Amino acid sequence: MNILIVSQYFWPENFRINDLVRALIGHRQKVDVLTGQPNYPTGKTFDGYRANGFSVQNWEGATIHRVPLAPRGVGSALRLVWNYVSFVLSGSALGPFALRGRHVDVIVVYAVSPILQALPAIFLKWIKGAKLVILVQDLWPESLEATGFIRNRTVLALVRLMVRWIYARADLLLVQSEAFIEPVAALADRGKIAYHPNTADDVFVAPQQETSAHCPIPGLEEGFSVVFAGNLGTAQSVETIVEAAALLKDMPEIRFVLVGDGSRVSWIEQKIAELGLENVQLTGRYPLASMPSILKHAGALLVTLKDEPIFAQTIPSKVQVYLAMARPVVACLNGEGARIVQQANAGVSCKAEDAHALAMAIRQLAALSVEQRNALGQNGLRYFRSHFDRDMLTKTLIDHFQQLMDPTSTT
Repeated sequence: MNILIVSQYFWPENFRINDLVRALIGHRQKVDVLTGQPNYPTGKTFDGYRANGFSVQNWEGATIHRVPLAPRGVGSALRLVWNYVSFVLSGSALGPFALRGRHVDVIVVYAVSPILQALPAIFLKWIKGAKLVILVQDLWPESLEATGFIRNRTVLALVRLMVRWIYARADLLLVQSEAFIEPVAALADRGKIAYHPNTADDVFVAPQQETSAHCPIPGLEEGFSVVFAGNLGTAQSVETIVEAAALLKDMPEIRFVLVGDGSRVSWIEQKIAELGLENVQLTGRYPLASMPSILKHAGALLVTLKDEPIFAQTIPSKVQVYLAMARPVVACLNGEGARIVQQANAGVSCKAEDAHALAMAIRQLAALSVEQRNALGQNGLRYFRSHFDRDMLTKTLIDHFQQLMDPTSTT
């Protein structure tokens, strides 16, 4: 089967679409990728690439077709918007030229925000006579409203119309959370919507990391460390973490280790100083390859989100990663993410933005024996292997493609 992936983001940027492409090739599929020039998250075009460049690369057996892309910059909303629009324009104008002579059976859009990147894929679908599959990772326009990026009701209504138009031109909509089905069905034919969850990045699961691997954060195994890994921004409700840490100052053996970066780091630093929080450590970013060792050496792994309806519908990507790491999980969030942790019996959960409940949940977990916490971690690993295994999900995805091409197929 000839598969075209359309994604504004791709290797050497770290997104899970990289591992999906690798998995498809491992299942003997022929894969082309239409993408831009890498510049995430620094906002600057990576060394060895040109923002206005046009190139072809081979990576892990896939052929990458790169079109010009304006770098996103840092802290500029206008540059970010132009970054998105430039991919739509260059992908639509130059994508057909880049893929001339290439037969395509299925086009797959990796639809993290913005959904606009589906527009070049729709154009290519018409040119190539291919089937179009959209991997719905974010809900639009809900995510725009929840993050405060757009609040104008008229603009949100126009975005909703655009999303409806895009969904109408897809042959299959695969949603990352079961809770996405209803909001997507409000804008699309329910018959072409299916649940297809994400897995964890390959570095976390293949092969399973050894607990003895070197940990780059000294003293992480001392006391009871609660590790948060990822973006430290508004959506993650970092205020709840800081407040919970203040409530746990009477237990110095409990430490919050925040691994990552984001828009709220300066605020966290300010609150650490203001409140005298010696139990909160900001480490900054670490390379992806270092993360399995960090997570494996944690006492528990923390995931938090704000109390917003859209976040209750989302499965944060770190949930699958945490389960794969076989460490107990503390889930301070509502909806699907908390449900999975509870169903897996992989840790403790509490309501989003409830710092008192978070502090109590951490006290509860810290009071368990090492053996009891390890058992929770193993529960999570078993659940991951049963529900989020990459090989299983890749086979299911290929079955979806084959069914689109041959509706009479029973695969």
